[in-house]
Amino acid sequence: MKRFNASTTKKEVAPAPGIITSVMHTETESRIAVLFADVSGSTQLYESLGDTQAVATVGRCLDMARDAALGCGGRLVRSLGDEVMLVFATAQQAADAALEIQKRMADLASALQLRLAFHVGFHFGAAIERHGDVYGDSVNTAARLVALAKAGQILTCSSTVAELPAHARPQLRALNAITVKGKQHDLDVVEIVWQSTADLTMVGGLPDLRMIGVELRHGDSTIVLDAATQAITLGRDDHNDVVIKERLASRLHARIERRHDKFALVDSSVNGTYVTFEGESEFLLHRQECLFKGRGHISFGRPWKGDASDVVSFVCSDAH
Repeated sequence: MKRFNASTTKKEVAPAPGIITSVMHTETESRIAVLFADVSGSTQLYESLGDTQAVATVGRCLDMARDAALGCGGRLVRSLGDEVMLVFATAQQAADAALEIQKRMADLASALQLRLAFHVGFHFGAAIERHGDVYGDSVNTAARLVALAKAGQILTCSSTVAELPAHARPQLRALNAITVKGKQHDLDVVEIVWQSTADLTMVGGLPDLRMIGVELRHGDSTIVLDAATQAITLGRDDHNDVVIKERLASRLHARIERRHDKFALVDSSVNGTYVTFEGESEFLLHRQECLFKGRGHISFGRPWKGDASDVVSFVCSDAH
C-alpha cells in the first residue's frame, strides 16, 4: 500500500534578532519575516486620476510603506508596479510594520480624499537571501496571503502568530484554513485587526472539519490519499504515480489534488475521463474537475462498461 506524503527537510539557521540593514551579496539561509503590501484598486486610480497623477500617488504609497518598514527594523527587497516586498528579522517587527503601514495609508487616503488601501500579507519562516533578493517558503506563503487579503486587511498565519510575544500580540481573528501548493499541512489564516469598527464581522472558532481520505485501487495496487497528500498524477507515462496502459489515455491524463479536507479529480486529457459515482449515471469529465464522494470508478479515454481492466476504483473514508 502506498501512502503519498510530501515533506521536505531544510537546514535552518536562525539569525540574531535585530535590524536588517544591509543587502546580502552571498547566499544565506535563515528564518525571516517576509511582508508584501499591495495597493488595492490601483486600476481605478489610474482611470480617475490619469496616468501621471496615479503613478505619483502609487509611488507615494509605496514610499510610505518602505519608510514604515525601515522604522520597524526592516528593509525593502523590491518594488514592482503597485506592490512592495519587505523583510524583517522577526515576526514582531513585521507585525508592527503591517499595522503602521495600514494606519499611515488610512491617514493618507483621508488627506487626499481618495479610496486608497493596502492589502498586506506576511509570514515568518525559512528563506534564502541571494544577491539582495529573497526566495523560499516564507516568500511563497506571504505572496499567497497578500493575494487572499482584501483592501485594508492584514493576513498572516497561526505559525507566525506563535512567534509573537503573547503580551504584545495585536487583536486577532481566525479565518479559514487554506491549502498551499508545496506545503504538507494546510495554512491556518489569521487576520490582524487594526481598525475598531462596529461593522467588523468577528469569526469564532474554526469548524472541526474531518479530512475525507480516498483509497484508490488499480490492479493489484492500493493507494491511500490523506491529509499528507498534495497531489498525484495518472497517465500513460511511466513517471506518473498511477500508470495507465489504456491506449486512449493521455500521457499525463489527470491529477488528483487535495483541496483542504477533500480531494478533486482534475482532467487534462485529450479524450476525457469517465467517472461513475455509485448509484449515479456515468459522466464525462473533459478539461474539468470534480470532487470525490462515496465510492465509484474512473475510466480513462473511454466509458466504463463493466470491464475492470485499467480502471481505477475509489472509496472515500466517509463511505466505509
